[in-house]
Parts: sequence; C-alpha cells; structure tokens
Amino acid sequence: QALVVLKEFYAKAGAATAFVQQDAAAPEAPEIFDEPYKGMSGESGGVVGMLEVIESDFARLEADTKAAEATAQKEYDSFMTDSKVDKEAKTKDIEHKETKKQEQSKTLVVKKEDLEANQKELDAAVAYYDKLKPSCVDASVSFEDRVARREEEIKSLQEALQVLNGEDLP
Repeated sequence: QALVVLKEFYAKAGAATAFVQQDAAAPEAPEIFDEPYKGMSGESGGVVGMLEVIESDFARLEADTKAAEATAQKEYDSFMTDSKVDKEAKTKDIEHKETKKQEQSKTLVVKKEDLEANQKELDAAVAYYDKLKPSCVDASVSFEDRVARREEEIKSLQEALQVLNGEDLP
C-alpha cells in the first residue's frame, strides 16, 4: 500500500513545475537542456526501488525462517518421541534390575546363613576329630609292640571265653 502511494507521488513529481524557476527576463536556457529536469526517478528506481528490494528480501527471509522453524519443530518432535521411548525403556530396565538385585540380596543372605551353619558343623567335626586322633593314633608305640599287645589281648579274650563256656584252662 505504501509502495502504491510512493509510485503515484513520484509519477506526478516528474510533471510538477512547482520548483521550476522561470523568469521572463532570464536569458534563454543553455542548449544543454533539451527537456525539463525530472530528477533521478527513472534511473535506478530511487526510494521505491529500494523499498521493493527490502520487501523482497524480507519475504525471502520470512520464507527461509518459516522453513527452518518447521524443520526444527519436526526434529524436536522426533527427538522428544525418541527420548520418551528411551526413558520408558530405561525406567523398565531399572525396575527389572532393582528386582533382580533384591532377589540376589535375599539369596546372598540365605547362602551366608548356610555357610555359617556349615562352618559351625565343620568346626565341631574338626574338634571331635582332634579329640579322637590321639586315642586312635599313638605314635609313641611301635608297630611290633602294638601287634604283640593285640595278640596278648586276643589270647586273654579266648581264655575268658573258655572260662565262660566252662572249659578248663590249659
């Protein structure tokens, strides 16, 4: 709308004679000027041309910005969707791992209790073994002495059997 007003103004300005100084007594104009001066409105477009360039630049910038915003919005939406899915998956993974950790903690407690009970049983067995060992294994008596004692004990047991059976002793 502003461009239309400016174009009309400059179109009329070329024909305007308000600023043309004409003196009747003045000598004739030099031969250089063949026609009246109309300004530089036709050369490069002037103010109107500059405004048209600015308007086209702004329109192009606006289109580029809208396209960039649309692309960025699509990327953001995609990122948010992916992040939401990833967050849900990781939350479920955390829940599963916490459950597994609790189960393994319970199993660990049970195993420790079993270990303590088995260790007590082992300690008791070792103590009993240590108590029995000296009576079973007497290292101070030689093998021949043990054989002789055993034979003597067998002989005395046979004599006791004969006495109990009512037989005479030899």
